[in-house]
Amino acid sequence: MDTFYFLVCGALVMWMAAGFSMLEAGLVRAKNTTEILTKNVALFAVSCTMYLVCGYAIMYGGGYFLTGIAGGETLVADALASKAEAGFDGGSVYSGASDFFFQVVFVATAMSIVSGAVAERMKLWAFLAFAVVMTGFIYPMEGAWTWGGASVFGMYTLGDLGFSDFAGSGIVHMAGAAAALAGVILLGARKGKYAADGTARAIPGANLPLATLGMFILWMGWFGFNGGSVLKLADVANSNAVAMVFLNTNAAASGGLIAALITARLLFGKADLTMALNGALAGLVAITAEPSTPTALMATLFGGLGGILVVFSIIFLDKIKIDDPVGAISVHGTCGLLGLLLVPITNDGSSFTGQIIGALTIFVWVFVTSFIVWIALKAVIGIRVSEEEEDQGVDISECGLEAYPEFTK
Repeated sequence: MDTFYFLVCGALVMWMAAGFSMLEAGLVRAKNTTEILTKNVALFAVSCTMYLVCGYAIMYGGGYFLTGIAGGETLVADALASKAEAGFDGGSVYSGASDFFFQVVFVATAMSIVSGAVAERMKLWAFLAFAVVMTGFIYPMEGAWTWGGASVFGMYTLGDLGFSDFAGSGIVHMAGAAAALAGVILLGARKGKYAADGTARAIPGANLPLATLGMFILWMGWFGFNGGSVLKLADVANSNAVAMVFLNTNAAASGGLIAALITARLLFGKADLTMALNGALAGLVAITAEPSTPTALMATLFGGLGGILVVFSIIFLDKIKIDDPVGAISVHGTCGLLGLLLVPITNDGSSFTGQIIGALTIFVWVFVTSFIVWIALKAVIGIRVSEEEEDQGVDISECGLEAYPEFTK
């Protein structure tokens, strides 16, 4: 039963890849649509392959290339013995293959965050080369220190300090944002994004209906993201926990969207759809670190905090000329940190000190290692397309195809 639940939730999280694809395709310009879609489908395949080759082994131990994950002749006997020892109310018992499948879609989610932030000016193959390192080494290392329970270079163990991240506000989302931030700093802003006086110019996306669809797909997939992290369904207590996680996940997304919509109306005088979309995602990211212990009202308020924060974060990053076309760094980074800091309010098994140390560990590791990889790629093959290619659109230069050929002609 636990294996089946893992597989279903993993499939829901895999569906989030479609959500990221549609969201990003809707928020970039028409001339860059094919390339952003190519990045998203390719990064998913790269993530799955690299995590299979070495990422899972680094994060949780075991053999490279998933050696032995299928079990052996004692597979059934071992599972029955484990279940008998744990009892009906004990821990979950599931196959290694189902665990890998559930974990690997989280890796792809972290990498998907990067693609939106560097959109419209990064070389496709530089991005995919970074994806190899990110999903095969950088993410698995910080995952080993957090969910894997390993010590951080032998210096300290985060679990002993009171660090808790239920489904990955920091481990997945803030990590993806940290890698994205390192790339964006080296990459620079899109041409024409900032005026001579530093004022940010709006560059509207080509397809807001598509972006809205992407947000709803992500919202739906998040039930698997958070719900599956309960790890067990087959007893009354855990079934109720799953139900509360679903309820709180939905409440936080709703609170985030409403708060962002109202904040945008107060600041801009208009109901900004893009802020509303990012507000829902901000609420989802904020609740991900601990969706099981808040009340429904608290989950709504936590999501609302994320929705307010994401609007101000997007404005602030524009002021300091960090050009993020889809708001990924604000949604997943700023609100990922918020999610970690909210955990001790309802989970007395965690501590603010542990959360802060955990957040710093994740951010510093991912940002520094990513920055080094981006610098190396910039020196060897370059990471930014030429001005001419950027003007023309990277669809033609990178992929040789246009997403909307009749429309753009």
